[in-house]
Amino acid sequence: MLLWLLGILAAIILIPLGVFVVAYTTYDVPEPEELTSKQVSSIYASDASTELARVVPPEGNRRQVPLDEVPEHLQNAVLAAEDREFWTNRGFSLTGFGRAVIGQLTGNDSAGGGSTITQQYVKNALVGDEHSYVRKARELVYSIKMTNEWSKEDILSAYLNTVYLGRNAYGMEAASHAYFNKPVAEVTPEEGAVLAATIQLPSQLDPWTNPEGAEQRWNYVLDGMVEMDALPAEQRTGMVYPETRDPAEYSAYTEATGTNGMIKNHVMEELQRVGITEDDVTTRGLRITTTIDMQAQNATLNAVETQMAGLQEDARAAVATVEPGTGAVRSYYGGEDAAGWDYANAALQTGSTFKIFGLAAALQQGIPLSAQYDSSPVQLPGGITVNNWDNSSAGYTTIAEALKRSYNTSFIRLQDDLENTTQDTADMAHALGVARSLPGIPATLTENGGQPYEGIILGQYQSRAIDLATAMATIANRGVWHETHFVERVETGTGEVLYEHQAGDGERRVSEVVADNLLSAMGPLAAYSNGNSLAGGRPSAAKTGTAQLGDTGNNKDAWIIGATPQLATAVWVGTADNTTAIFNEWGGNMFGSGTPARIWKSTLDGALEGKEIEQFASPAPINFGTGPMGYAPAPAYTPPPVATGPAEQPAPAEEPSPEPEPAPEPEPAPEIQLPELPPPPGDGGGVEIAPGIVLPDLL
Repeated sequence: MLLWLLGILAAIILIPLGVFVVAYTTYDVPEPEELTSKQVSSIYASDASTELARVVPPEGNRRQVPLDEVPEHLQNAVLAAEDREFWTNRGFSLTGFGRAVIGQLTGNDSAGGGSTITQQYVKNALVGDEHSYVRKARELVYSIKMTNEWSKEDILSAYLNTVYLGRNAYGMEAASHAYFNKPVAEVTPEEGAVLAATIQLPSQLDPWTNPEGAEQRWNYVLDGMVEMDALPAEQRTGMVYPETRDPAEYSAYTEATGTNGMIKNHVMEELQRVGITEDDVTTRGLRITTTIDMQAQNATLNAVETQMAGLQEDARAAVATVEPGTGAVRSYYGGEDAAGWDYANAALQTGSTFKIFGLAAALQQGIPLSAQYDSSPVQLPGGITVNNWDNSSAGYTTIAEALKRSYNTSFIRLQDDLENTTQDTADMAHALGVARSLPGIPATLTENGGQPYEGIILGQYQSRAIDLATAMATIANRGVWHETHFVERVETGTGEVLYEHQAGDGERRVSEVVADNLLSAMGPLAAYSNGNSLAGGRPSAAKTGTAQLGDTGNNKDAWIIGATPQLATAVWVGTADNTTAIFNEWGGNMFGSGTPARIWKSTLDGALEGKEIEQFASPAPINFGTGPMGYAPAPAYTPPPVATGPAEQPAPAEEPSPEPEPAPEPEPAPEIQLPELPPPPGDGGGVEIAPGIVLPDLL
């Protein structure tokens, strides 16, 4: 019996020992540089071959720093957080394992795990994080062998250069920039403790998402440094948790040029919304196919470059093209600086382009294009007089003619005939695709949460080029909205499909007869705006608009929005800070029928070259019954409260955010603001609807 027991005991000891010896002699410990895995995710155009941008994980582009550039206090903070016996253990720690067990039994999560720094590095660099005894055994063998073959300094240096600390930051150098916007060599003891405290649970312990948990772990690290005699107790007493950087200000290294950087930003936001995580992007070598059509994109870039060349130095442009039947963004231009302000995603005054939403609401309520409206000056409450840009009046004209000539007065009267007046204009704009909220604007198209002012139909409020392109796409699709999107397909480097966009049937936002009539009214406007008809007689529907710069008589925003059955494009031209005037190539006032219309025409001509010429549907008459003035609302549809639009605008890297023009001080009486130079036929100037408040007027 004793011999049997001794044999069993020997087997229990010798067999694992033999396995360990075999494994120890078999496993090779590579050098640190051989362990780096560079998983680059690529963003492609819709052809799946033209690369628009690359997303390089921080471990792929990190700058390794020698150990002597990492402050000693930061090294000690990491040891206090993760492995207080690092300098003396043999790659594993029995006391650390015991401390972890006690922590689990007592519910003290801050006690940490039982893995040493060497084991953590081996897990991340060599054996992975699979939950199995085999993996744990391999981790132990590698850790012991690495301790015997590498110096402790080399192990610590490799760990500090590769450990993940959240915010897409691998290694202490990247993390120092992510949390404190400074090199690791400049990190203070308080800041170093923040970085060390983050290692345990990078996402859960980010101070911007879990300030209480982050500070609790920070205190644990500092107390551990005192216990290790690495920090004087009196210095510890006076320490205060430091301020950390807003994570929105930090982004991983991205290789993109020009407006491709802005497309990349939209893509990354959209991936997050569909459930593809930051970890997927940085570790799985994704192939991301976007909706960007290179024929349309190249046409857009060429149009912007050609038409903007002769303008002032601070002139800027924005272009967004959306496919009506799918909501796919086919071309996008927000600026030349890949990390700069995205003007296609910026809130800007829209001018008379917004008249189409009031007209759509009127059509939906049974008011036909043939309805006659007075174009003479109109009186608003408070004795405010609204005129047309040149004080002209054509008497009673059809609302279709008023749209063509962009009569402010006719559209103010039209809006007054809507069941809910200005609110109906806002609701229709939202239903067709204008975002309900924007960065810095919690609720759009409203006056302090209440009903918007009369100027909404003249473009008083702000919207974005991407939203107006979306709205035009909904109209061109005969009233059916599709979600605007940039991402078509996502697959891993091994071919696994993680996501594929399904366009579906869309949502009807307005009746077909309304969309058809609106398109019919907008049909003549491209030709009327300086002869910017599309090539080959291709039919289009368009509307220009301009917003004035206060009471200066100059303009700051010039627009055109328009569509064919295949594509809808919105174009804005203004200045970099949106607080100065924009002029044309001859130094005169810029109008929507100028540079914006030429960019719009060139974009659509190039994007649709070689494509079939499609026609809009012929509009059926608006004859919904009888009511006030012979009209009655259409019973078929009520716009739902659905928010639309792409991702929010990230903070600008260099250029300031365009801000709405503040209203000047009240003046004794309203006066008409005329443009500096006579505009082309069909364009208008500004109109003052309240003392000192000038609203856009132009066609």
